Amino acid sequence: MRICELREKEVVNVCDGERLGNICDIDFEERTGRICTLVIPGPCKIFGIIGRDSEYLIPYECVKRIGADVVLVEIEATKCLHKCEW
Repeated sequence: MRICELREKEVVNVCDGERLGNICDIDFEERTGRICTLVIPGPCKIFGIIGRDSEYLIPYECVKRIGADVVLVEIEATKCLHKCEW
């Protein structure tokens, strides 16, 4: 599977059924090419329409299944939500 195909899939948390969004970036090891972290934009700030200041950083070990349309992850969303560094 190519990274561009992975970015088109929606990420869903199997713990609570919450849709987290689409993958916007991937962190991987340069030497091995192994995926380490999936990066997903966090929720919008004001009324769900204006800007974002956080993102979900999901370790690849939390990915349970990659399907045709979705990526299923098992995480505690509050622990994976981090402030953006930019």
